[in-house]
Amino acid sequence: MQHVSFIRMDEGTAEDYAFLNALEDEFAVALPDRLLAALTSLEGSLTGYQINRLEHSLQSATRAEADGADIELIVSALIHDLGDDLAPLNHSQLAAAIIRPYVRAEVAWIIEHHGVFQMYYYGDAMGVDKNARDIYRDHVWFGSCERFCRDWDQMAFDPNYPTKPLAHFEPMLREIFTRPPFDPAIINPAG
Repeated sequence: MQHVSFIRMDEGTAEDYAFLNALEDEFAVALPDRLLAALTSLEGSLTGYQINRLEHSLQSATRAEADGADIELIVSALIHDLGDDLAPLNHSQLAAAIIRPYVRAEVAWIIEHHGVFQMYYYGDAMGVDKNARDIYRDHVWFGSCERFCRDWDQMAFDPNYPTKPLAHFEPMLREIFTRPPFDPAIINPAG
C-alpha cells in the first residue's frame, strides 16, 4: 500500500489505519532530527540582536546547564524560542506545545509563560506593562519561570559568552524527545 483508500476519514478501513499508524510511528521517531533542523534554521531568523536566535537558544541552554539545571530545563531552554518563526506573537505557547508531552508539567508551564515573564526585563522600554506576569504571582511555578527568564533567557544575548555548540546538546534533546509521550510518570498530569 502506498496510500490510503479513503477520501473521508469515516470511510477508512482497519488496513488503512494500520498503514497510517506505521507511518506515523516512523515520523514520530524522527522528531529529534526535525527539531535539530528547526534549531539550525534559527540562524536566519529574527535579526537585530548581537547574536542570532540559534546562538541565543544555545546560550540559554548553556547558562541553564552551568547553573546545574536538570536535563528537562536545559532542553527547554534550548527550544524555548522555536516558535519565533511561525508564531512570533505567541511563540511561548508553540514551544510549550512541542515539549509538553515529554517533560514534567512545571517545565511546560515555564516555557508556555516565559514570553509574558520576559517582558519584565524590557516592557518599560517598549511601553508595555513590565509587570504583566504578576497575574501569575500566586502560581506555584511563578518562581521557576522567573528564574528561567532572569538567569537564562534574558541574559543570553552576549556575543562573548562561552556558549556550547548544538552538538553538545543533541544527546540531551534526543533523550527528551524519544521518551514515551504523555508518560504519567514524567508529565505529572496533576500539575
